[in-house]
Amino acid sequence: MGTYLQFLSISKQFPGVKALDGVSFDAAEGQVHGLMGENGAGKSTLLKILGGQYVPSSGQILIGGKEQHFHSASDSIAAGVAIIHQELQYVPDMSVADNLMLGHFISKFGYLRESAALELVRSELERMGVDIDPRAKLRDLSIAQRQMVEICKALMRDAKIIALDEPTSSLSNRETEILFRMVDDLKRKNKALIYISHRLDEIYRLCDSCTVFRDGRKVVSYPSLSQVSQHELINQMVGREIADIYDYQSRPLGPVVLKVENMQGKSVPQPLSFEVRQGEIVGFFGLVGAGRSELMKLVYGADSMDAGKIFLDDQELRGIGIQNSIANGIVFCPEDRKEEGIVGGRSVSENINMSVRRHDRKFRFFVDDKKEAATADRFIKLLKIKTPSRSQEIRLLSGGNQQKAILSRWLAEPNLKVIIMDEPTRGIDVGAKHEIYAVMYELARKGCGIVMVSSELPEVLGVSDRIVVMCQGQIVGEVSHEAANENKVLAMALPKSAIASTIEN
Repeated sequence: MGTYLQFLSISKQFPGVKALDGVSFDAAEGQVHGLMGENGAGKSTLLKILGGQYVPSSGQILIGGKEQHFHSASDSIAAGVAIIHQELQYVPDMSVADNLMLGHFISKFGYLRESAALELVRSELERMGVDIDPRAKLRDLSIAQRQMVEICKALMRDAKIIALDEPTSSLSNRETEILFRMVDDLKRKNKALIYISHRLDEIYRLCDSCTVFRDGRKVVSYPSLSQVSQHELINQMVGREIADIYDYQSRPLGPVVLKVENMQGKSVPQPLSFEVRQGEIVGFFGLVGAGRSELMKLVYGADSMDAGKIFLDDQELRGIGIQNSIANGIVFCPEDRKEEGIVGGRSVSENINMSVRRHDRKFRFFVDDKKEAATADRFIKLLKIKTPSRSQEIRLLSGGNQQKAILSRWLAEPNLKVIIMDEPTRGIDVGAKHEIYAVMYELARKGCGIVMVSSELPEVLGVSDRIVVMCQGQIVGEVSHEAANENKVLAMALPKSAIASTIEN
């Protein structure tokens, strides 16, 4: 197993910011090389250079000892590189099969062989252990299913170099285990792999070596992860001491602020009820497909409600819908920030101000530019959003910094009573998580009710005052912070058939 991929003094300059500054490290065949660092440290930029989306300002990429010059994604693919990006690359209105075969459709005498393509894709999905209809449109799949399709796309290219950027951020435990088995198999096939994740347990489970980035520079490379503790790795990433990223802080709770009774809709067929008190952080946990996000979209008014009632401060909300929810102080940070959160072509400032703007217009019609600039600057500083300026297009920011901007949008609301956060730290680094938890605790201390949906069980256990567990579209129980542990919560979240099967085996 020798060095196969080399980055030599890679730099990348954008207007107003140097995203990468002289980065050098190697990746070997038959090994997984981890990349660690805070959001905006330059990890994803490096992968985009490797994938041909960006051309480096300076530096060299060597594959098998030969210098490469990638000016497009096709150049990178032709050199045997496959990139699985954090922000998924797909055509939403095309089928799974069409997305997977895009660029190399099966044809004969100039005619596409759709049946052959369907059969190939079906067999590849089955080989991966993924149950997805190859004829289904990507738009109709869950984020987790789209992620598995993206992984399948990379594997079908039989690439020599495979880079994965936060591949498990949307996956269930079962899907994550499937991915881990794939990575182990790729190592045995002598592939060179780069793996980006903010989940330290994954880095230590999969990676042989590791490089840490900070502010566009390489801080350190570890030829073997056995040389470094998790605590030291975190400190190298963030450049400061973080003893406990959750830093749970109990607080007195007020009366019930949000009460949901017998909520039902197309995506929530069974009546569901729950409540949140002032100053309380209620964590919703369940396996992917348990119905957590669907329930929250009903509460927020993003999906149509067939039955049920919502009470805010003991008063029933008569009008149901997003505008009514926001007007009454109920806001929502969605799981899919790219599709449902940000407005990619607009600036950071506009994305932060787009809701609160309705309060601050001059003479009801004109935008108050000075006030919006002050609001944007305040939250950029408060949440440490890494951006060259408030006028930067938000699509150019890292995923974690986009997430902070969405959170800022709702923190700017003057009448905030309940905030629903669906996977608020998906794809976010340890330091940024710590900062977001601190913001959540501060909101709770001020009496805001917080609903946090998360697939990361340690996060749910570490932050929540109370945990509500869902399984197969039902609320199956709840447990307090003091009484909760992984075994208890997981046992509640698993379907009874899965528990019985585990016991039998």
